[in-house]
Amino acid sequence: MPSAAPSDSLPTELWRLGAAQTAALVASRRISATEATQAALDRLEAANPAINAVVDHRPEEALRRAAEVDAALARGEPAGPLAGVPVTLKVNVDQAGFATTNGVRLQQDLIADHNSPVADSLLAAGAVIVGRTNTPAFSYRWFTGNQLHGTTRNPRNAALTPGGSSGGAAAAVAAGIGAIGHGTDIAGSIRYPAYACGVHGLRPTVGRVPAWNASSPERTVGGQITAVSGPIARQVQDLRLALAAMARWDARDPWAVPAPLIGPAVPRIAALCVRPDGLATTAPVEAALRDAADRLRDAGWVVDEVDALPPLQAACADQVRLWMGDGYAAQLRNAEREGDPAALAALHGQADLAGRMDGEMLSAVLVRRATLARQWQRYLQERYPLVLLPVSAELPFPADLDLQGPEAYARVWAAQMTQIALPFVGLPGLVVSTGMAEGECGPAPVGVQLVAGRFREDVCLEAGEAIEARGVPPAPV
Repeated sequence: MPSAAPSDSLPTELWRLGAAQTAALVASRRISATEATQAALDRLEAANPAINAVVDHRPEEALRRAAEVDAALARGEPAGPLAGVPVTLKVNVDQAGFATTNGVRLQQDLIADHNSPVADSLLAAGAVIVGRTNTPAFSYRWFTGNQLHGTTRNPRNAALTPGGSSGGAAAAVAAGIGAIGHGTDIAGSIRYPAYACGVHGLRPTVGRVPAWNASSPERTVGGQITAVSGPIARQVQDLRLALAAMARWDARDPWAVPAPLIGPAVPRIAALCVRPDGLATTAPVEAALRDAADRLRDAGWVVDEVDALPPLQAACADQVRLWMGDGYAAQLRNAEREGDPAALAALHGQADLAGRMDGEMLSAVLVRRATLARQWQRYLQERYPLVLLPVSAELPFPADLDLQGPEAYARVWAAQMTQIALPFVGLPGLVVSTGMAEGECGPAPVGVQLVAGRFREDVCLEAGEAIEARGVPPAPV
């Protein structure tokens, strides 16, 4: 039986809805999955030419998938918690029948035979994949552009980076192309695009969301123990919904952990650190942090300002060694074959840290990782279960700032210290967009980062919902 036509009480622009709203309407059959999907596809056609967030999509496949969801509901079968919700996948994970390009021409014909676990999990939850989103070549940068798919632009201000490496995912969500964007994060690649595009992004704990690309070689040690998949959305409740779907255990990932999504109750106590390890936090970022702290206090949290946290700068340096230095020579050869100037700039810029990695240094890095992770775990267990700190020292950067010479490159990497460090110590991080500020290129999104213990995404999400509820949730551009 066809779904009821939208009434006066239903939104006329379905693409503006969040994931939870869409799923509820589809499950109740007030709208159909086909209607929600067609609205997302129409929005893609209208908005994507200006921002180039989605670089591969097949409308007929998305609509066929939506029809399957509608048919299941018509039979009285459960269609999943994301029934009919339009989502996007980043081009560095396998989706059967599509190229896993990772933004490079070398992989434009690398067609996946099987879905990655995260794609299977989203489909099992009832989601409809409406497109694949852009990333910088090899997913190296906090800017999104490559020689295969072109440059992604920030829908809130084209003079700014949309972030990276999941810049396409965040730009799509900010523009209303899907309610949830899939991203990956090894050094900020979910959190920074969410920050730059004025939406929310969750980096889960390693092992929370199973990962594997059958199309590609096994990841190096650094990737295995610090890289994750996670969601980007305009509403924190949608991150919670997406995480539950993505966290479905999968035997294909040997490091997957079927940990509960909700942990034991913790005190509502948070530490605010404006300048961790001497980070040169700018005034608009500090203002956003203090505003978020006030919102938490209004929600009943105790927020103490602290001058110091367990080490982040040392963790940042070792994460660069682990991320880029593990297999550095092979990465450099591939970047040279690709000929992408930005990828080469990223690798050459870290040659001092990553270029000398050998077996002895790898062992030393992993030994230090245990020490730093222990210090952070004890701090979060024994002192503060939640930490509020900058996403970046600065507002979102001007587009391609990292290619404007050595000083600009160094400025970018120094500002991103907290994002790079946290994966090294194995912690989840949530970026909550808190509004807009005036920057060097005009209006710029701003937000904050929340950190909790391993597998305590629920603590981050609870605090994130409190911050969001006392501001204005991001609306699609």
